Amino acid sequence: MKKSDNMWYLYLDESGDLGFDFVNKKPSKFFTITILAFSCRDANRQLIKAVKITLRRKLNNTKHQKRIVQELKGTGTTLEIKKYFFDKAKNIKFGIYSITLNKKKVFERLSKNKSRVYNYIARKVLDQIPFEKNHGDRVELIIDKSMAKPEIAEFNFYIRRELESRLAPSISLDIYHWLSHENYGLQAVDLFCWGVFQKYEHKNIEWYEVFAKKVRLDDQFL
Repeated sequence: MKKSDNMWYLYLDESGDLGFDFVNKKPSKFFTITILAFSCRDANRQLIKAVKITLRRKLNNTKHQKRIVQELKGTGTTLEIKKYFFDKAKNIKFGIYSITLNKKKVFERLSKNKSRVYNYIARKVLDQIPFEKNHGDRVELIIDKSMAKPEIAEFNFYIRRELESRLAPSISLDIYHWLSHENYGLQAVDLFCWGVFQKYEHKNIEWYEVFAKKVRLDDQFL
C-alpha cells in the first residue's frame, strides 16, 4: 500500500546565544528559536531543490572557484542571494514559527540551566504546529546539531514526551540532529531564523520583510 504524501517535516534552528553575563561579557540580548514546517513530502522536496539551485547558481557558479560553498547561512549570505533563494521558494507551501526570548527577563536561577531554557522555548514553538490540520503517517523533527550527547538525550526525551501526547499512536515520530552543511532544510531555516533574530536584536527588518507572509508565529517570550 502506498504511503500518504502527508507527513510533517520540521526543521529547527536558533539564533543568538544563551549567555547571561551582561556585566563581564557581551551576549546577545535576545535568543530566537525558529521552526520551518512542511506538511507534505512534495513541498519538502521543492524546498531542498530551491536551496540546491541557490548554492549552485549563486555561490558555486565559477569554474575557477577554489572552495566549494557547502551551505547557505544567515550570517554569511548577502541580502541579494537571500532574496534569490526566497524567489525560488515563495510558492512552496510552508510555515515559519518562531519565538524570541528576552534574555534580560529570565529568572536568575533559570539562566544557570541553559538546556532547560532551550528545551522550553523549543517546546513552546512546537506547541503551535497545527498537526491536527494535516493528518499524516509520520513527523520528522530535524535539529541543527549543536548540543553535547547528554543535552541531546535530554532534549529528545522532553520533546518526544510532549509531542507524543498530541499525536495519534499510529503516527511515528523521529528526531534527528544533523550538521547544517549536511541538510538543506536546516540551511533554509537558518536563513529565516537569522531574519527573525535580526528584527529583535538589531531592529533590522530588511530580510524579514521579504519572507514575512510565510510567518505563522512570531512571538516574544518575557
